[in-house]
Amino acid sequence: MNLWLLAAVILIVGAIAPAMLLTSRGDEVRRLIGLQLLGSVTVLVMVVLAQGFGQPQYLIVPLMLVVLSFAGTLVFVRLLGTRR
Repeated sequence: MNLWLLAAVILIVGAIAPAMLLTSRGDEVRRLIGLQLLGSVTVLVMVVLAQGFGQPQYLIVPLMLVVLSFAGTLVFVRLLGTRR
């Protein structure tokens, strides 16, 4: 196990688990914050895994996830704005 894979494991345990907990509980705003944090950490984990495996072609997936996460956040904000 190299240093990049160890960093990915630490990010998964240390950041994704609390973000999922934040996403699953609380009011709508806290869930949105947790979802945004989860998307950011997932992208970071995927980039670290691509570096750890030495496969630069794996970077396509996290780059697309950045775009989709941003668009998803805009949709959720729009839906939250109409409910209030």
